[in-house]
Amino acid sequence: MPRNPPLDVRAPIGWPLMPVPDANGALRWPGLAHSVADALRKLLATQPGELLGHPSYGAGLQGFLHEPNTLATRSRIREAVERAVGRFEPRVVLEAVTVSDDTAPLQDVGSLRIELVYRLKRDGQRAGLAVRVGTLASPGG
Repeated sequence: MPRNPPLDVRAPIGWPLMPVPDANGALRWPGLAHSVADALRKLLATQPGELLGHPSYGAGLQGFLHEPNTLATRSRIREAVERAVGRFEPRVVLEAVTVSDDTAPLQDVGSLRIELVYRLKRDGQRAGLAVRVGTLASPGG
């Protein structure tokens, strides 16, 4: 039976949402990079007040739905993401957040692409994550 390497407890690694045993019946922990990417996706998808016991957790991106798809709105979204990651994800150093218009041509509603570039504090590994947020109002109304 293979031995598992000792668990490094310096930085927490999240439990997978739906753990599935491997062929030997063992549960595998996700690596740090995978755990952080999952945590960032959760953070961006969560509205403050939605998570029991943590009323301020979340980036609050749903609050920007139906806002005009303008440079000012994209700037406020970038600031909200930077604030949330800085406050709730201590395992990373955020290097860049880019919020860009991802609206298909000839559509009345818009969508945004939010890209994060970050470094893992534990090993300095550089990583990125991109999410899409939909249905912002067109700049004209």
